[in-house]
Amino acid sequence: MTRTVQQLFDLKGKTALVTGGSRGLGLQMAQALGEAGARIMLTSRKAGDLEEASASLQDLGIDTRWIAADCGKEADIEHLVSETLNRMGAIDILINNAGASWGAPAEEHPVAAWDKVMDLNVRGYFLLSQQVAKRSMIERKRGSIINIASVAGLAGNPVEMRTIAYNTSKGAVINFTRALAAEWGRYGIRVNAICPGFFKTKISTVLIETLGEEKMVAHAPLRRLGDDEDLKGLALLYASDAGKHITGQWLAVDGGVSAVLGG
Repeated sequence: MTRTVQQLFDLKGKTALVTGGSRGLGLQMAQALGEAGARIMLTSRKAGDLEEASASLQDLGIDTRWIAADCGKEADIEHLVSETLNRMGAIDILINNAGASWGAPAEEHPVAAWDKVMDLNVRGYFLLSQQVAKRSMIERKRGSIINIASVAGLAGNPVEMRTIAYNTSKGAVINFTRALAAEWGRYGIRVNAICPGFFKTKISTVLIETLGEEKMVAHAPLRRLGDDEDLKGLALLYASDAGKHITGQWLAVDGGVSAVLGG
């Protein structure tokens, strides 16, 4: 007998590790999975932010823990996975969301800044996915990895946005997702990506203030920025059995910008 829609989206008994989970898009997705019944492990670099975010989820009745870690550092990643396994058991869902950006013209972009962006946005995704798969998912023949890319990985940016390293890293995340899905499908591990457009997050505040919200949404058919709900549905689809036959895919959540610009 086939399951109901409610049963397919149910995450009771599952554990999700969410990086960059103390605010913004990471916290939004963590809340979505927690509302569906998953236990949540949040991580980011700042303990104070994590403590506050964890408390906000716990107030909603979501079983939430946290570990401070820099997902650009291999030692921190190994510690993060070990602590999550020790404290919460097997990891069923991994959301690679921690990221960095840097604004500078390509001809003047510092090499050290390029390396910092690539280390966190690409190398960190690979190392954490590898650790979680080897230590929790492969042996159990199941798991869902969700990589947060960006519409910036689909094309160039307006001239006001000089983020060559960020765009390059997010393009890499999209193909990393496809390549990993192709390799790990035999283990029952699904790997998919989300490509957010402009959202009302702390990282976008400066851009909104510089360009103005009206200009930022000018190319969006829906004429709006993303809000605190707009990633919830897709994150839950990818994480749950409702998406059990979806792997190696990316989907833009951008108000239609990529459709207009040909991403």
